[in-house]
Amino acid sequence: MKSILGRKIGMTQVFTDDGLAKAVTVIECGPCVVLQAKKKSGKDGYSALQLGFLDKKYARRPELGAAKKAGLGKAKKYVREVRVPDTLDLPAGSILNASIFEAGEAVSVTGTSIGKGFQGAIKRHKFTIGPRSHGSKNNRITGSQRFMDRGGRIPYGAKMPGRMGGERVTMRGLKIVEVLSDKNVILVSGAIPGPQNGLVVVSNRQAEYDAGKITAKN
Repeated sequence: MKSILGRKIGMTQVFTDDGLAKAVTVIECGPCVVLQAKKKSGKDGYSALQLGFLDKKYARRPELGAAKKAGLGKAKKYVREVRVPDTLDLPAGSILNASIFEAGEAVSVTGTSIGKGFQGAIKRHKFTIGPRSHGSKNNRITGSQRFMDRGGRIPYGAKMPGRMGGERVTMRGLKIVEVLSDKNVILVSGAIPGPQNGLVVVSNRQAEYDAGKITAKN
């Protein structure tokens, strides 16, 4: 499994060889720095890479200390852990960029969906709108919530009005249309979760890191 942090730049379209327009999402992937490499045989008990993405202007002492251990002068704005095979030997300070992916790969993209605030049940859960004629007054109300044979209590998890969006969403089965290594950009088919410039994690569970496409800090 190989993963990298990136940010959503926006959407555009590309044309296939048949002349058809295809909607794609532009993702800036890296460069990401390996801040820490965890091993299953070590004190952590599992194999993972701690990746840092984008420089942080104002950082706290623990963040500066983590960056110093990796040989960096600045702390990173986004720090996330990604699971990797235990056989991967990647030292701290290594740099990952968009070149670890290839066109045609199937990837999963994880991000935080756009928050839409407090919404009613019609928009939040796609409830059916009531009749709008003959004096009906239940156009956009929730309707019957539950049966009364259980004491009239509403069980946990019932579909009700409330806060919508702002949730962790993973889109699977997306294809990489093109890789622009010189710009650290990949074009992914379809839409991905999150607003513009939002943080995303691009992963391929079926592939492994290619050592020839990873550069060292020093």
